[in-house]
Amino acid sequence: MTKILLTRHGHVDGIRPARFRGRADLPLTAQGLAQADSLARRIARHWKPAAVYTSALQRCVVTGGKVAAACGVAASVHDGLGDIDYGAWQMRSHEDVSAEAPEAYRRWHAAPHLTRFPGGESLQDVVARTADVLRMVLERHAAETVVLVGHDSVNRALLLQLLDQPLSAYWRLSQDPCTLNEIEVAAAGDVRIGCINDTSHLP
Repeated sequence: MTKILLTRHGHVDGIRPARFRGRADLPLTAQGLAQADSLARRIARHWKPAAVYTSALQRCVVTGGKVAAACGVAASVHDGLGDIDYGAWQMRSHEDVSAEAPEAYRRWHAAPHLTRFPGGESLQDVVARTADVLRMVLERHAAETVVLVGHDSVNRALLLQLLDQPLSAYWRLSQDPCTLNEIEVAAAGDVRIGCINDTSHLP
């Protein structure tokens, strides 16, 4: 049985008011650093992870580094956990995009599985690379606990795969900063979700 502790990085600028952050390499805010500390304490108190894998973006590297340090393990980057590429929409506000491209913006919210960002990725692209992360974890860490530090869109894509749900259900899930999702995957592939979007450890 492999236990996956799937979490998201701490707070960064651009969450509220919302911007399409994507591949922008934003630092954690003071709030985000405090959230990462709280997350690290909770994980170290309850589990003994064998490894921590993070997105290459600094908001995940710093969050994962705090978890790894608290647990006494190494953290490493896996490119499959990188945030979705919003292409031409990156770092633009939702208000601006909805005014400039109202039909495309509406499609993203009504039918996310049919959307490809101009010059960027689709959710199918994100699923393909996050599936590689899952395969790596299950092959390398059988019967161990692993922490994955990703992004809002990446975590939703991972959870939809684990829950055997369609990409059209993307908006039914929430992933708050430094949230915790607890998942167990048996050797035969059976999946048990212990919790989703648990933020009870945050101040």
